[in-house]
Amino acid sequence: QVQLVESGGGLVQPGGSLRLSCAVSGSIFSINAMGWHRQAPGKQRELVVAITSGGTTNYADSVKGRFTISRDNAKNTVYLQMNSLKPEDTAVYYCTLRNYYSDLRPSDYWGQGTQVTVSS
Repeated sequence: QVQLVESGGGLVQPGGSLRLSCAVSGSIFSINAMGWHRQAPGKQRELVVAITSGGTTNYADSVKGRFTISRDNAKNTVYLQMNSLKPEDTAVYYCTLRNYYSDLRPSDYWGQGTQVTVSS
């Protein structure tokens, strides 16, 4: 049973910073990717950033240079440092884990989400 628990969301002023954390419990395969998606009101869920077990990252253009993902494999935790926040970053942020089986079939898991609101 894989569980993902996010923390660190909240209200911040434009230009401010927040750090999200996601603790993962359960089975994490040797080949995997962890990341963050977000969903703003009235919009589709979108990938913010992902990091593979090998350390490769993939950022959405809208957050490049402002957001940084990192992972602590010893703690099974992934972090999202968000700087220079903009009102358009307001969304529910979801932590995700994709495990890959030996035949590269993916198995996806999602956290419950944490609200990030950027407003003055």
